[in-house]
Amino acid sequence: MSILSGSSVLITGGTGSFGKAFIRHALDSLDLRRLVVFSRDELKQWEARQLFGDDRRLRWFIGDVRDRDRLTRAMHGVDHVVHAAALKQVDTAEYNPFEYVRTNVSGSQNVVEAAIDSGVSRVVALSTDKASGPVNLYGATKLVADKLFVSANHYAAGHVTRFAVVRYGNVVGSRGSVVPFFRRLAEEGGSLPITDKRMTRFWITLDQAVRFVVESFELMRGGELYVPRIPSMRITDLAEAVAPRSPVYEIGIRPGEKLHEEMIGPDDGRRALRLADRYIVQPTIATWGYQPPQHAEQLPEGFCYRSDTNDRWLSVDDLRAIVAAGV
Repeated sequence: MSILSGSSVLITGGTGSFGKAFIRHALDSLDLRRLVVFSRDELKQWEARQLFGDDRRLRWFIGDVRDRDRLTRAMHGVDHVVHAAALKQVDTAEYNPFEYVRTNVSGSQNVVEAAIDSGVSRVVALSTDKASGPVNLYGATKLVADKLFVSANHYAAGHVTRFAVVRYGNVVGSRGSVVPFFRRLAEEGGSLPITDKRMTRFWITLDQAVRFVVESFELMRGGELYVPRIPSMRITDLAEAVAPRSPVYEIGIRPGEKLHEEMIGPDDGRRALRLADRYIVQPTIATWGYQPPQHAEQLPEGFCYRSDTNDRWLSVDDLRAIVAAGV
């Protein structure tokens, strides 16, 4: 039985790709008492209500993480929080930088403050590979958010609330995924644009991401940054899996984009431990009494977790099976 079973859970950004997958998993498998869906777009909330029907466990809150008072009201009686709300488009961030600061940084701090004031037990925040050694503004704001959530355990030490972070890479089937884009071009008989044929990426399904977050609630004691041990794929292999008869051409790496993804850099690697299915980046300072899990494995000096040096890879056939499964 999950620690979430029988509890009241709130998810920010609950009408996004992850949010809807989390709602479905929660309704089907977690036996929640109540699930509060907090998001700012009334159209997406209406669409989600049509998708999930009139389940009495669901509560729908229109609100923005920039509004701390609204978050505090929504968290009344809530036991656990999943913080998935964020602005995420890399190129849009470069043109509208402070809007990303207001949502991804200030909004995250509002979640921290509201959770402590409301007596929430556990909070798990979603991060991104782009927060490790960030080269764009979006990644930089998510790195700051990660540090806010880890450090929040310091001044929550006298309260019941504890915070942890989950970081993972590209999600198959999420909004903005390259898979439907490649499919559409292939159906139109066009060529597939690839930024660089050497490019590699980590790959995780929505279902895997949701389960990883749920399991992180079970494991966390506060201050951990969890990274799943997931496979890498080559962008050329993905193109072959989605559209095997379509030619590809290179367009060059876009501003703020990396050739290979990194989820744990070498400096953070010094504080990383390995469990069976995940890595844990430990906090630098832990005045709230953090203790590492006893069965975790220490990693070698110089460890980093990058998509091009990963020890697990998806083949073209693996990718084709994932895509065929409808994700």
